[in-house]
Amino acid sequence: MATSKKDQLVEVALGLFCREGFHATGIDKILAEANVAKMTLYKHFSSKDELILATLRLRDQQFNDNLMQNVERLMAEKYQQQPLGVVHALFDSIEEWIRGDSFYGCTFINASAEFSDLNDPVHQIATAHKLSVKNIIHALITPLQLNSPDYLAQQISLLIDGAIVVAQTTGNKDSINLARNAAITLCEGAS
Repeated sequence: MATSKKDQLVEVALGLFCREGFHATGIDKILAEANVAKMTLYKHFSSKDELILATLRLRDQQFNDNLMQNVERLMAEKYQQQPLGVVHALFDSIEEWIRGDSFYGCTFINASAEFSDLNDPVHQIATAHKLSVKNIIHALITPLQLNSPDYLAQQISLLIDGAIVVAQTTGNKDSINLARNAAITLCEGAS
């Protein structure tokens, strides 16, 4: 099925924003890479900020869907018999992304840094994404019947975000394994 010009624009813009940043990426570059006219952009989006919001909504959906699919796949392939297998599958999924060619850090951490006003709609979408990931983690660990699953999900989320930032800023992609080990220790302590 052919991609609509609007979808093409959003996908191209998302790739550029991830690689080059939101403020550093100009509309002309997006239009050139998407091979669409300026009129097409403004037919669908009244401003660059509106386009940014659309890219963040797409990335939120992609990330969350991929995370759940990867955890399910990894549980079936590797971890179904392990008591904390879902935690390992969660960290394996994040590790696959961090070690992949399309890793440019977390789009939402980057967006919140570039749009630091807590009331900015871009910042608010970044915040909502982080909350949705925490909720996914909560849903994944709840069946483990650990103490304080909400608090534990917050801790695991913090460990993942820390590992992502370390991988982005220092290039140390083994940071995810340090975070995994800390999460396993936390989960064992919450048994």
